Amino acid sequence: MHLAGSRLSATNESAANGRMSRKPLFDTESAEEDLGAAAPPRSMQAERRIALFIDFENIAIGVIDAKYKKFEVSLLLERLLEKGKIVAKRAYCDWDKFPDAKRELHEAAIELIEIPGRSYSGKNSADIRMAVDAMDMSYSKEHIDLFVIASGDSDFSPLVSKLKENDKYVIGVGVKNSSSDLLIDNCDEFIFYEDLVRGTQKAPTVNFKDKKQAEVFKLLIDSIKALMRENKEILWGSMVKQTMQRKKPTFNEEYYGYNTFSDLLEDAQTNNLIRIKKDIKSGSYVITGFAQPAA
Repeated sequence: MHLAGSRLSATNESAANGRMSRKPLFDTESAEEDLGAAAPPRSMQAERRIALFIDFENIAIGVIDAKYKKFEVSLLLERLLEKGKIVAKRAYCDWDKFPDAKRELHEAAIELIEIPGRSYSGKNSADIRMAVDAMDMSYSKEHIDLFVIASGDSDFSPLVSKLKENDKYVIGVGVKNSSSDLLIDNCDEFIFYEDLVRGTQKAPTVNFKDKKQAEVFKLLIDSIKALMRENKEILWGSMVKQTMQRKKPTFNEEYYGYNTFSDLLEDAQTNNLIRIKKDIKSGSYVITGFAQPAA
């Protein structure tokens, strides 16, 4: 009886496992259809989740000392969108000192953290609050894997070290002449504000009579250049589209008259802007470079 019961149990378990492992074909087919022809492997589609922390007074003073009119946060956000999705944005300051900056930051959906001046606290409260918030987010939000510390202050070097201990990638942002070498060397990557400004001056110009066509081609070129800056080995079409959508969330190729994103890439090649080829295995388009040197 015991043997028969065991045999029956094993049979039921096997049948149950068979039912669990049986996957409807339409699920797989649907997933492949949704991804489209120009989709790289799933691992290539993973995008970073970014948290941005701005020591605003440090950055603003550094920018003014470097003879720039003001700190343009949009330049920083545009560069970070090339790296991934920004899920948290905070700026720390005694905002009574910089009232004119608040509107631009609000419009960029940056959370403004009010920090009392030194006369009230007797210490740099912005540094302390920012470090505490960054560490708290590091522990509580595991999906955030990239932290951006916008400051040139060497006091943030221990924070950078702790974030790296927690397996976070850390990017520093600052003005060249007012950024500590200690902080620069400790970050995984450091972006100088001067390079962000220089990037806008070198932006490629696309001259077409059709304004919509010129707009989409400029966005395409900017996105390809962004991926090249990130040293991506293979520029899959879907990676480029993902970057274009991060830069311009309303982007849709149909608005510009293309049925598919592949049609847009083909038209860009026809207009002597880029070079593309088809990957044999996946049937996806890969961008191999610019048809002519990018500006």
